[in-house]
Amino acid sequence: MEEPVIEFHLNSRSGLPPYQQLVQQVRHALRLGLLNEGDRLPTVKDVARQMAVNPNTVLKAYRELEHDGLVAARPGVGTFVTRTLADGTLAAHGPLRKDLQRWLTKARLAGLDDESIEALFVSTFRNAAGEDVA
Repeated sequence: MEEPVIEFHLNSRSGLPPYQQLVQQVRHALRLGLLNEGDRLPTVKDVARQMAVNPNTVLKAYRELEHDGLVAARPGVGTFVTRTLADGTLAAHGPLRKDLQRWLTKARLAGLDDESIEALFVSTFRNAAGEDVA
C-alpha cells in the first residue's frame, strides 16, 4: 500500500476546531505544492487513530474539502486530490522559505519561544495587511 503524502498535526492552542485544522493543513499542502492531483489522503480511520479524534471529525474535514472541489472520495479506495491550489508563485517559495528560516533562527537566538514568534509574526502580518492588530 502506498504511503500517504500528508501527515496531520493538531494544535490545541490554535483556537480552531480539529476538523478545520485538518482542512487548513490540506489547503496549505495544496497551495505549497506538497499535495498534487491524484495524491491519496490518509484514510479517515488512520487519521482518527493517529490524531485520537472521532472519525466523524475527519469525515467532516474531508467532506468540506470535497464540497470545495479539492478532493473526491472513491468508496473502498480512498480520498484523492482532484485539484491543486499551487499557482505561479510556487517558484518563489524556496528562497522565501530560506529567508524565513534565517529569520526564525534570529528570533530563537534573541530568546523568543514558539508562542512569542507566532504572536510577532501574526501581528506583523496583520499590520502589513492593514488589519487591526490585537
